[in-house]
This record gives sequence, structure tokens and C-alpha cells, in this order.
Amino acid sequence: MNITISKNPGWKKRMVLFLLSQNISLFGSSVVGFAIIWHITLTTSSGTWLMLSTLCSMLPQVLVSLFGGVWADRYSRKHLIMLADGFIALATLGLAVVFLLGFERLELLLMVAAVRSIGAGIQTPAVGAIYPQLVPQEHLTKVQGINQTLNSVLMLLAPAVGGLILGSVGIVAAFFVDVVTATLAILVMNRIKVEKIHRQEASDSVWADLKSGLDYAYGHPQLRRIIICYLFSFFLITPAAVLSPLMVERTFGNEVWRLTANEMVWTVGSFFGGVFVSLKGQFKDKVRTVSLCLVAFGVMFGLLGAAWNFLSFLTFMGIAGFFLPPMATAQTVHIQEITKPEVLGRVFSIVQIISASAMPVAILLFGPLADIVSVESILIVSGILLALVGILYGRGRKDEANQ
Repeated sequence: MNITISKNPGWKKRMVLFLLSQNISLFGSSVVGFAIIWHITLTTSSGTWLMLSTLCSMLPQVLVSLFGGVWADRYSRKHLIMLADGFIALATLGLAVVFLLGFERLELLLMVAAVRSIGAGIQTPAVGAIYPQLVPQEHLTKVQGINQTLNSVLMLLAPAVGGLILGSVGIVAAFFVDVVTATLAILVMNRIKVEKIHRQEASDSVWADLKSGLDYAYGHPQLRRIIICYLFSFFLITPAAVLSPLMVERTFGNEVWRLTANEMVWTVGSFFGGVFVSLKGQFKDKVRTVSLCLVAFGVMFGLLGAAWNFLSFLTFMGIAGFFLPPMATAQTVHIQEITKPEVLGRVFSIVQIISASAMPVAILLFGPLADIVSVESILIVSGILLALVGILYGRGRKDEANQ
């Protein structure tokens, strides 16, 4: 199998349309995601319910992601992305109708979160693998930085919109926002021309393709190190990612604006991080970049647990957000550069599985634990361990350079 990497002068137009499509879709999904989490938090104030929500949002991805990676290497990545968006939109529309009919149960939110997760399991490997088909390799970092900046802008708006809708109109309106944005994303994506994947000696068996992708990823020293890093880092990022709304509600107050501010300051930090990546253009030592960002995450998450008031909490959350775009961009481009194009979908599906499974496993521990001990103590301990993971990952970069 061979993929023609984009060198066409028209790549900029295609990239603009692709970024537009993906960020429209992200905005709608984020509005619904925030609305669901906050609705559950404000309704139950329970770490166990947050655990269930996280499991439903993550585990289905684990079940379908490997196959999603195979499909991304066998079929049109463009069509897979559009299909997943449509599937998610239909599930959200169905939930909106059921809620309008008066069946407003938390269990239904969990069911739809699982369905949306299945769509993400199909879409995410295709999105990660399609970039080299659209963008020349020398521009991958800059494009990823621009995408991170756009993500941050929309994620800054999404919690504000989600909080406004949830507090004034209700959660059903958030569902309709997602349906409309998914439809727009599909229409924009349909206008993009993507180079076809030219298959040579492609296997007729999905299982054979699956096995070859696994063998490639785990037999590649650099990819294996990245996978291990993802496993531990996502496990330890979980408390800050999932339990911070619970800490805000318990420690500082249960007003919706506080939950909104919690998400917005993270996104403000991510926005400036994305701008930094866009201006920098390249990271010569991507392993070192990821290592430093993980250490910074660990320090900031530990300080979240030690925050003495809501303002200090927001300050540490905002600083932590800055390091997300450099880390995500460096790691993603590193994978795209060291992986053969014909197995890129499967490699990204493996990375997605690691990240999607590490968090549910972590929340099985941290969710119930948050109902026994303080979220603050969980954040401090997990932050220290995360900084250690960053240090250990960085120490391996010399070995990687010699390979």
C-alpha cells in the first residue's frame, strides 16, 4: 500500500476547508460535552457519576478504534470522517427528541455518550492520518499549531455557550447546537478533494491488517516509547481533566459561572500555546518538547491541588493550558514523521486506544476515591507522578536519536 503525500499547490485551500470543517464539528461536540458533564455534576455532585460518564465517553472508542485505524488505511478517510459526524449527529438528535418528550434521565445521557464515543473511535484515526495527504511534511507543525489555536478559540467560546445554554434554556438546546454544527461540518468536508490511497498488495483480511499494524507499532522503538508515555501520562492527567469541576463545585461554589470559568481559563492558556506553536513553526527536538510539557503539567496540576482560592486555581489552570498545544503538536507530528504512510491510520488508532483506555481505567480508581478523600490531595499526588513521567520520557531521547 502506498499513499501519495500532498505536494499540490492547492493544498492550502484544502487545508483551510478541512480545518474549518473539523473546528465547526469540535465546537458543537464541545458545547454538548460541557453541558452533559455540568448537568451531571450539578445534578448529582458525585464522583461516581462522573466516573460513569467518563467510562461511557471513552470505552467504546477502545472497542472500535483498532478497526477504525484499519478502515482509515483501507477506505476513504474523508468519507469516514463525514460518516462519523453524521452518526454522532443522529444520536444527539435522537436524544434531543427523547428529552423533549419528557424522558429526561441521566442514563440516557450515558447511552448517547457511548454512541458518540463510537463515532469518535471511527473518526479520530482518520483525522490524524489524513493530514499528510493534505499538507506537505515541512508544513505539518505549523498547520497543527494553527489547528491548535483554532481549537482553543472555539473551546474558549464552547464553555461560555454551553454554560449560557444550560443555565438559561436547558440542555436540549445544546443538543441541537451539535446537530447543526455537525451538518455544517459534513457539508464543508464534502467540498474537499483528497488524494486517493493507492493500494499495492493490500490484504483482504481486516484481521491481517490489524495484526500488521500492531506488529509495526510495537516493533518500532520510537513508537513503542511514545505509546508507553501516552499510557502513563493520560492515566495521571485524568484527575485534573475529569475531577476539576468536582473540586470547583465542592471547594469554591456550585455556580455555573465557576464551572464555565474553569474551562475558559484552560482554553485561554491553550490559545496562547497554539499561537506560540504557529509562530515557532518547528520543534527540532520533539521528545524534549513533550518531556518539558509533561513536567510543566505535573507541576501545575499539583499546584491546582494546593490552590488557596478560586483565583489562584484559575491561574494555575490557565498556565497548564498553555503547554497542551506544544505537547500535542510535537507528539502528533513526531508520529507522522516516523511512521510509514500506509500504516498511519492504524498507528493513530493504537495511540487513541491507549489514551481512551487509560482515562477510564484511571477514573475507576480516582472517581470513587474522590468520594473518600479530597480532590486536592489526588491532584497533588498525580501531579508529582506526571512530572516524573515527563523526566523519564525525556531521558530516553538520546537513545532515540541513536536509533
